[in-house]
Amino acid sequence: MRKLLLALAFLATPAVAAPCQETRFDGARFTLCEVPFGADLRLFHSDAAGTLYGGFGSINTALAAEGKTLGFAMNAGMYHPGREPVGLFVENGQERAPIVTAGSQDNFGMRPNGVFCISDSGFAVIESRAFAANPPACRFATQSGPMLVIDGALHPRFIPGSDSTYIRNGVGVSADGQRAVFVISENRVNFDQFGRLFRDALKLPNALYFDGKISRLYAPALNRDDLGFPMGPIVGLVVARP
Repeated sequence: MRKLLLALAFLATPAVAAPCQETRFDGARFTLCEVPFGADLRLFHSDAAGTLYGGFGSINTALAAEGKTLGFAMNAGMYHPGREPVGLFVENGQERAPIVTAGSQDNFGMRPNGVFCISDSGFAVIESRAFAANPPACRFATQSGPMLVIDGALHPRFIPGSDSTYIRNGVGVSADGQRAVFVISENRVNFDQFGRLFRDALKLPNALYFDGKISRLYAPALNRDDLGFPMGPIVGLVVARP
């Protein structure tokens, strides 16, 4: 009960004032960043000239021309060695990479996988084959896998107590599509534990895994700017510069 109350206390925190907070669930620490629909949430990969952003600093440099900056950001999908998105990627309404519906042995292809979509009406996490059959109009979209929670159920291939543990990050969306919660684990966790955080503590009916091992977060309010190799897709909340 205490774990659930901590998570719910986070969700009651105004997202604009403090988008990211730390919490605990099932013996592990997590950082959660909540965004209400209507906030300026974007996906980033490369600029108009096709130059890869690769990191949080490059995005902040580009946003400075708008008088804006990142309120928070994290990696948002898997990528090839050249940093190209593995699956669907839509940036500013332009499809940069096509959707992939075939299964595979890696995490991305552990079907059902899914797409995180930002449309003019809300946020959504949609199973990839359903998305391909009836594509919604997404201003921004990124495909990854596996899905963590599918209509309130954990992914069927998750194993309770699995020893496959990593730092992991992902996103969950509320039933009404008006709230997205981005999460990164501060401890190594398995898929089952990570999925249960979204389903049981955060009460989010659909959630999508972004990646593990390379997971990184930028959260200036927490004095956090994770370092590492260049990334592919990045999701970020854009706010006015102070």
